[in-house]
Amino acid sequence: MLDAGAAIRNQKKRQDMRQVPALRFTTCTLSAISLAVLALPALAQQAAPVPAAAASAAELERVTITTGTRSAKAVDKIAGAITVVSKEELAQTLAVTEDATAVLARTVPGYSESSQAMSNTGENLRGRIALRLFDGVPQGSPLREGTRNATFTDMGIVGRIEVINGPSASEGIGAAGGIINYISSVPTTPGNQFTLTTRYTSQFHDDSGGWKIGGLFTHKDAAFDVIAAVSHIERGISYDAHGRRVGLNTSGSTSDSKADNGFFKAGLNFGDGNDQRVQFSVSKFKIKGNGNYHQVDGNRATGETNTAEPGGVHGTLAELNDFSQGQLSYLHNNLFGGVFTLSVYYADQAMRYPAENGDDRQDPLIAPLGTLWDQSEVRSKKKGLRTSYAHQDSFGLIGLELRAGLDLAQDKADQRLAVTDRLWVPPMTYKSVAPWVQVSYDIGPITLSGGYRHEAGKLNVDSYTTTYFRKRRDVEGGQLDYQSDLPNLGAVWRIGAGWSMFVSSGKGFTLPNVGIPLRNVSVIGQSVTGILDLQAVTVKNNEIGVNWRGAMGNFSASYYESKSRLGQSLSIDPVTNDFVLNRVPVNIKGLELSGDVTLNRQWKASAIYAHMVGKTWFTKDGPLDKNLGVLDINPDKIGLSVTWKPMPQFDVTLGSTTLLSRDLNEGAAVPEHTKGYTLFDLGANYDLGKYGKLTAGIENVTNKFYILSWSQVTGFRNYWSGRGRVFSLSHSITF
Repeated sequence: MLDAGAAIRNQKKRQDMRQVPALRFTTCTLSAISLAVLALPALAQQAAPVPAAAASAAELERVTITTGTRSAKAVDKIAGAITVVSKEELAQTLAVTEDATAVLARTVPGYSESSQAMSNTGENLRGRIALRLFDGVPQGSPLREGTRNATFTDMGIVGRIEVINGPSASEGIGAAGGIINYISSVPTTPGNQFTLTTRYTSQFHDDSGGWKIGGLFTHKDAAFDVIAAVSHIERGISYDAHGRRVGLNTSGSTSDSKADNGFFKAGLNFGDGNDQRVQFSVSKFKIKGNGNYHQVDGNRATGETNTAEPGGVHGTLAELNDFSQGQLSYLHNNLFGGVFTLSVYYADQAMRYPAENGDDRQDPLIAPLGTLWDQSEVRSKKKGLRTSYAHQDSFGLIGLELRAGLDLAQDKADQRLAVTDRLWVPPMTYKSVAPWVQVSYDIGPITLSGGYRHEAGKLNVDSYTTTYFRKRRDVEGGQLDYQSDLPNLGAVWRIGAGWSMFVSSGKGFTLPNVGIPLRNVSVIGQSVTGILDLQAVTVKNNEIGVNWRGAMGNFSASYYESKSRLGQSLSIDPVTNDFVLNRVPVNIKGLELSGDVTLNRQWKASAIYAHMVGKTWFTKDGPLDKNLGVLDINPDKIGLSVTWKPMPQFDVTLGSTTLLSRDLNEGAAVPEHTKGYTLFDLGANYDLGKYGKLTAGIENVTNKFYILSWSQVTGFRNYWSGRGRVFSLSHSITF
């Protein structure tokens, strides 16, 4: 599998602008953005030519992915929106921030604003929850989506990120919005190498400093390769542009924390021509709050945002993400003329949240009402087996490729109040058997594809008693069966001169956030099988797109529509200010544009643009005339970057991310207004030769003060400002 180099964003479909109301931007503004991105192919063609050798290499490079295909497949033969975030793009983002989701917000058009926290509340892909994988292993659990599954490893070990944009069933349940697969690095240089990385960050305010130290060892020869990495990160408290401490996120912060990561992967090639491979990997990651600060609520009426003051809450535990996983895989590149893969995995994940003393934490049998502080903790254990077999020129037909396999999975999850060891969400076990088949047929410049996956799952929930807040109701456990047929169809036409078009239609399948309706039961005589909110979420996605790839750059445009008759969206309970899961029809339409261009030896530029509109009903069975708000659908996003490389050992990248202002549901009982903002980041690298590589970064260069978009709506203690200017300096040296 070849590295992507620059991100290849194969996104689709053009939107009728008459269907883009309710956004605060002018037609001229949108036209300017669109023309800028659309002009990239022309600029690339007009740019000064690169050396012949480099152009040839770029033309010959075939970018492949394995996410959703199980074995390497060229992206120009896949009827779908694919984004490949390269090692280079990862490095550019890591130059300015260690934020695990910042790279997605900067490079993937349909990915929402980063929450800048351990929690990824409000973060989604194309308006729906995405399935996050680390080397193909699911992170978190759809049984109790705790919005903490984006912080699971040191980003320094990630070699690339493959993103399937839009609903997909190719990797199992949980991908209503798409798939985000973080793929670990692989050794590339023969022999032994050791890389030492150090980093220091600061906002030059009290206790804002942070540091990192990490070591990476690789070994590679013809038959055997190893990669082993360890790292430790210490983070101080964050400050906004006014020099005020940013409040600690109520679902978990990376501020005032420490993180340890260990990773090991070894592979052995054997057989005739080394056409077989066995590989083992294990990962252990733990991020833990230091407990040096506590949250102080702000005041929306006065514009005073949440802040943090010294001193923790006595008797409570540190919030954490504690993730570990292991995987054993086997590959045979020539089994009866095809490629066979098999992998077995396990994962153990615990997510503990900050202490709260709200009404839902109280119990007079433990402490007087209003005095009890407790902490939610979501735990998930999963194991699975994944198989695939791919055969080219099947049944004697040149160009016919057959792929098939069987996936088995088991996910166990529950939620407890950790300090008092009380059950909040009962143990839930989901078991799945999913056979699948995919066929593609190359007819000259056209690739036709079609596939089918059958999801046969069973959800078992133990009987349980709700908490005091929910009147200690006894709920009868039970089993729910989930059967879903998930077809897909697509076509790609490689027009020539680097241009291609595609059209696709497919379905994704996931479970709702099962834990929320289970813990909210308060009626007498309720049984698990009688809870409507536990029904599955099936999303159908139709998409059309155009792509251009050349030696000088690439360009993508796509338009999509995704529909779910019984979807899920979030709203705010006006009494508790907590999240409420709504099972309602959800229709989403979107337009995405992206492009990269190498202007000459010294200059490169890129741009992305994303627009989405989500609709549901105001009243049950009514028309779909309610616009989904920022908790589901982010405002329009524009991302721009330019890289200057005046000499081989030195480069500078200036990037910007803009979220536009938006007004939704005017005249309704609860309208929504969000104010946009633009942030600039700057990163620079200097290669010192035998003395290593020096990297400097500045996040939020202009020290812009802003309120995170999803925090501009009323919610539970969620009035947070974003980070102000942050300086960082990193050094890496390889022996």
